[in-house]
Amino acid sequence: MACTCSHEAAPKKPNSQFRKALWIALFINILMFVVEMFGGMYAHSSALWADALDFFGDAVNYGVSLAVLAASLYWRATVALAKGLVMALFGVVVLAKVIYAYIVGIPPEAMTMGMIGVLALIANLVTALILYAFRDGDSNMKSVWLCSRNDAIGNAAVIFAAIGVFGTGSLWPDLIVAMIMASLGLTGGYQVVKKALQERKQSRLDKQTCA
Repeated sequence: MACTCSHEAAPKKPNSQFRKALWIALFINILMFVVEMFGGMYAHSSALWADALDFFGDAVNYGVSLAVLAASLYWRATVALAKGLVMALFGVVVLAKVIYAYIVGIPPEAMTMGMIGVLALIANLVTALILYAFRDGDSNMKSVWLCSRNDAIGNAAVIFAAIGVFGTGSLWPDLIVAMIMASLGLTGGYQVVKKALQERKQSRLDKQTCA
């Protein structure tokens, strides 16, 4: 007799609104990755470099999310698990960059930092508003929302760092912001990994119940 239990629903037709939101977010993040990568190199800013890496990671996350919209809960959670680990890895990489910048000791160029920070903040606020409606979805949806939220917070911090660098001539505001962004990556990654593991476990239990 065929299994008829319904603990885990069959994969739903991909949410067209969520798909459209992901495509917009993907384009914005690729564009801002390029802008911040070259801007960070020009300004010698750890915070901008960290944010550029974050934009790149988010672009990859959005692309992967698009690929698994119609997958089962187990595979959506598996992809979200990988994304959560990437978010946490981002935090570790940024911490390493902060240590390197401290050793080199070159203060960043504040005006470039500030202008790119404002542009990035606008880009991430637009992305966060687009994805806000999906913040309470499964771990896959939650991960893309957290990425955008963290980015917007990080960009606001970059702007304050630029003001601090301009006022003091010190690299410390830049380094502090980079460390804050690293902590956001670590905590956000932890939240996504935790929810993804719960969903994977529930999916396996549902299959065992059906067996």
